[in-house]
Amino acid sequence: MIYLNEKLVPEHKALVSVFDHGFLYGDGIYETLRAYNGVVFKLDEHIERLFRSACMIALEIPKTHEMLKQAVYETLKANSHNEAVIRITISRGAGPIGLDPALCPKPTLVIMSHEFKKYPGPYYRKGVKISVVSTRRNFRDALNPQIKSLNFLNNILAKIEAKDRASYEAIMLNYRGYVAEGTISNIFFVKDNVLCTPCINIGILDGITRRIIINAAEEMGIKVREGYFRKHEIYRVEEVFISNTTMEVMPVAEVDDIRTGMPGMITKALHKAYKKKVAEYTKEHKQDRLL
Repeated sequence: MIYLNEKLVPEHKALVSVFDHGFLYGDGIYETLRAYNGVVFKLDEHIERLFRSACMIALEIPKTHEMLKQAVYETLKANSHNEAVIRITISRGAGPIGLDPALCPKPTLVIMSHEFKKYPGPYYRKGVKISVVSTRRNFRDALNPQIKSLNFLNNILAKIEAKDRASYEAIMLNYRGYVAEGTISNIFFVKDNVLCTPCINIGILDGITRRIIINAAEEMGIKVREGYFRKHEIYRVEEVFISNTTMEVMPVAEVDDIRTGMPGMITKALHKAYKKKVAEYTKEHKQDRLL
C-alpha cells in the first residue's frame, strides 16, 4: 500500500501524472527513514529536515508535521511492517510544461514503506570498497546540499563511476578538491585516534546519522575533528567508514585500491553505540506505534 496525497492506495493504483514537475524537472524533496520494531527512528528530525528542504525551494507541504507522522505510521500499519525503510517524497505537483512553480497548484505527496532487507554480513565483518571519483559534489551556491532534492543526476554519475571501478560507494570532492561525501552517505575516518569527517561548510548534507555518530563519539571521549580534508588524507589512516540511515555504520576496507584493513575498534564501538541509541529510542517511543 502506498500513501498518495490524502489516502492509502494499492501499489498498482499509486499513479502520478506524467506532467508532475517532480518527473519532468526533479522539482521536489524527499526523506528516507528506517523503522525498528515498528518505531520510526528520529521521525521528528527527518520531518523537520523535510520542512527545511521545502522552505528552501519555496514548496508548501500540504500537511502539518503531526499529519505527516500520522501518515507515515498509517503506511507502516497498512503494510504490516515492523522492520522497514520508509521514503517520503513531495514533488511540486502536476502542471503545464515550464519551470515556473506557480504552474503547479498542488504538490504531490507519496509515502512508501518496504520491508528492510539486511545488508550482507561480510560488509560489516570485512568492510566495503569505496572510490574517490571525478564527479564533483554540487557547488552549494548552485544547488545547496542542505536541500534533500529529487534532482540526483550528480550522484548518479558518481555512482556510475564507482560501479565501473567495482566499488560499493563513490566519494565526491567539492569544487575546491576537498573530500565531501558519498552519493548516499557521509564519510568518517580515524587518524591518530581522532575521528575525522568533512565539515558542513564543505558543501554536504547534515546527515542525521552523521550527527548521532559525532555525538556518540564525544560521549565516549573520542576526539572529533570536523574539517577540510584532501583525498590523500584518507589513504593512510587507521579506519574508514561510511554512514546513513539504513546502513548505519558501514566499515570500509579499501579506498581507491588502497587497503585500510579490517573494521577497527572505533568503528565497531561507534556502531555498537549507534545500535544502543536506536534501542533506547525505540523503547522510549514505543507508544508511537499506536498512532
